Amino acid sequence: MTNQQYHITDALTTVHPITLVRGQNAEVWDDKGNRYIDFIGGIGVLNFGHLNPKITSAIHAQVDKLIHYAYNAVGHQPYQELMPKLCELVPINAPLAGMFTNCGAEATENALKVARMKTGKVGVIAFDGGFHGRTLAAVNLNGKVAPYKKSLGPLASCVYHIPYPSVCNGVSVQTAKDALQRLFAIETDIDNIGAVIVEPVLGEGGFIPLDPEFAKYLRQFCDEHGIVLILDEIQAGFGRTGKPFAFMHLGIEPDLILLAKSIAGGLPLGALIGRAELLNGLPKGALGGTYSGNPVACAAALAVIEIMQGDTIWQQAKTYEDILVSTYQRWKSENISPWLGEMTGVGAMRGITLEHAEYGYGTAVMPQLLTAAREAGLLLMPSGKYRHIIRLLPPLTIEPELLVKGLAIFEEALKTLPHTISA
Repeated sequence: MTNQQYHITDALTTVHPITLVRGQNAEVWDDKGNRYIDFIGGIGVLNFGHLNPKITSAIHAQVDKLIHYAYNAVGHQPYQELMPKLCELVPINAPLAGMFTNCGAEATENALKVARMKTGKVGVIAFDGGFHGRTLAAVNLNGKVAPYKKSLGPLASCVYHIPYPSVCNGVSVQTAKDALQRLFAIETDIDNIGAVIVEPVLGEGGFIPLDPEFAKYLRQFCDEHGIVLILDEIQAGFGRTGKPFAFMHLGIEPDLILLAKSIAGGLPLGALIGRAELLNGLPKGALGGTYSGNPVACAAALAVIEIMQGDTIWQQAKTYEDILVSTYQRWKSENISPWLGEMTGVGAMRGITLEHAEYGYGTAVMPQLLTAAREAGLLLMPSGKYRHIIRLLPPLTIEPELLVKGLAIFEEALKTLPHTISA
């Protein structure tokens, strides 16, 4: 059945035409009994697997005690237990404070509010290729129009985009610096800018890591001009890169950090964490929400933090990275497909580019790859500016033999792609 037959808006599209009913660690099953190895992970939500027993145990225990209370009305224990532990986990060398949200886009919206209220300035610098959400303020931060900004008309003003420098996209540090200087020479006064928002590793943009040299320049730039530096760790955080947070690869610390996706093992939860001087002293009631910091989601997140404080998950992340990188290197040495391009990303957060020496980006062959992999039992997710990069998001807890099997299916699917395409 189609979404319309279920009375679901056709503006909500799905990559794969199947219906899932069950999951277990790195595997899922559809309503026809077909089994798949899951390299999508709910788009980065399941870093610790489907039905992780530590997380599900915490959920079941909390459901029997308190399912919901709005923290704006009355405080509850899971919120009060989680926030200090989360602030302790975030490696920012300053007193921290935070709030919980329902999702990443909501964390983005609240970060913009905080930056405005604390600096008195409304301008925001964002980056080409970035993705920060689909809500009306967040969507204007996204570094591409289609499909997120189409048909919306004029959006909130005072958002400025510059190129995102990385070793994976050919944009140099100097190019980004020059664009920043041009912005203040041509577009706006630097005194209008209250915040810079950037992903340490682009998620939707194809797992492109920010150049560490530029990250350090950006940190210094923000310090010099009283600008709030917001790092969006919604997809890259909670171990996805092989470290607790992706900014740890950059040698800098943010003022505010946006969290969501894998924070609660599959339950809806987001967070805005940052320097206490920014998050305190705001108008009373300015932040919050009915479901923000739901007790059951907070209980799940407490279990996630417990997992992250152990050694096992980091050993698993390193094993995952080693298998993936060595497999990709073999593919390149064997030249398994003319469409096999570069590997993007850092640590355990990696993408595989489809790019042909003659035909360019593999946008046209991506549907064939997705279908071939799915029919063989592997779910893959596209990303990138031209929808030409497979972002690999299996759980970090995936069994090594299952990872090898999934990569073997990926390899065979790559081999099915045509060597030539018609104009």
